[in-house]
Amino acid sequence: MNLVCLDLEGVLVPEIWIAVAEKTGRPELRRTTRDEPDYDKLMRYRLELLDKHGITLPHIQEVIGSLRPLEGALEFMTWLRARTQVIILSDTFEQFAAPLMKQLGWPTLLCHELIVAPTGRITGYQLRMADQKRRAVEALRGLNYHIVAAGDSHNDLSMLLAANHGILFRPTDAFAAANPTLPVTRDHAALRKEIEKVLK
Repeated sequence: MNLVCLDLEGVLVPEIWIAVAEKTGRPELRRTTRDEPDYDKLMRYRLELLDKHGITLPHIQEVIGSLRPLEGALEFMTWLRARTQVIILSDTFEQFAAPLMKQLGWPTLLCHELIVAPTGRITGYQLRMADQKRRAVEALRGLNYHIVAAGDSHNDLSMLLAANHGILFRPTDAFAAANPTLPVTRDHAALRKEIEKVLK
């Protein structure tokens, strides 16, 4: 039995924090897991910036509401879900994800949760568990699923290596070069072909 695990941002939808950076005029918020592999360090950096500039959860949700899936992502998801089970494994937050999940047809999503004050100020975050993508893949493999996983960044690497078949999607050249055992795909048509090899 096959099961596909996908990262969300950079694979199916745009990077939320980059969109927030552009909308708020705060380029410091463009920093993502492509730039900083230490997720806790990255989130503490982001929360400090949000506090400093008075950016609240409603501001971010407004930006997210304007985002659309990446070109080809909806067609890819329709094709994929007709053939196998799909789980989105993301380091985003429940409070961010709903508008995007609606556009993608409400696939199953496992992610984290923000801690938010009544004022809308984001005061912290609660990880579902450390290294949750890898641990989810390992648990699913323990249930006798053959896992195909796709992601684009440092925080996906342990998931990709834990899967039976890991695939890089639009990685940086440096990240692809550092992980030569993982096939590289640059668009959803190529990702589909790579997954088809396994599903057959």
